[in-house]
Order: sequence, then C-alpha cells, then structure tokens
Amino acid sequence: MTIGKVCNREVVFIHAQASIPETARLMREYHVGDLVVIKEKTGKRVPVGIVTDRDIVLEVIAEGVGMDDVSVGDIMSNNLVTAQENDGLLETIKVMRAKGIRRLPVVNDDNELVGILSVDDLIDLLSEQIVDLARLIAREQGREKAVRK
Repeated sequence: MTIGKVCNREVVFIHAQASIPETARLMREYHVGDLVVIKEKTGKRVPVGIVTDRDIVLEVIAEGVGMDDVSVGDIMSNNLVTAQENDGLLETIKVMRAKGIRRLPVVNDDNELVGILSVDDLIDLLSEQIVDLARLIAREQGREKAVRK
C-alpha cells in the first residue's frame, strides 16, 4: 500500500510570512494542530516546513514574544521530511519512527504538496486492519467448528 492511497488530501497550509494570530485562527477554524508551511513555485505549493500549536506555545507564548514580532517562518520546523505519494506504508512508518515525526507532508514527483500523513491516520488505518484480521480468525474458527460437528 502506498502513502498516496492513505494520506489526507485536504491539507491546511500557510505561507512563512503569515502572522501567529492568523496561524492560530486557521488551526481553530480547521480543527488541526499543525499547518504545512509552503512556498509558491511556478504555481505549485512546495512544502518548506511545518508549524504546530506546540511551536506557538513554546516559541512565542512561553518565551513572552509578541505575536506581531515573529512570523510563521521564524518558528516553523525547518528540517522538513516529506514522503513521496508512491512510497510504501511500512517504509514510511519506519522513517517517521526513526526521525520522531508525527506529521509528514506528502509530495508528488514535482515536490508539490498533495497530502499529509499523521500518526493518528496511521493508527486508524492499522487498527482497522487488525480488526479485519481478528474477524478472519474468528470466522475460520467458526467454520472449523461447523465442519467438525
């Protein structure tokens, strides 16, 4: 299974020059804890970072920095790791675990933002798969009992 098949294609994004209050409003409006920071290149949205609600708390509020004194680009995570939409699911999980990443922008072959993958999405997907396996086991046991009677 590829990342492109399981990622969320509705990505909330923002530009690096955006203000912190604007960022917080978008997070509240869309009920998300992160925004992908993009740069427009030839009409394409290219991810350059991620800003989280935790970044706002730790880098702005806890430090007593004025909300109008910094922009998203000042507090975003710069060491961005992305996944290609044709990357495999298990390999991507290994990368996320190794890098300690909970949210991963997904890009196409042109490095254009096409989705985002979160740990929450993965837990939902994998728990569905585990339930399916458990039902398979129960079904097989039931069938075996019926055949042996």
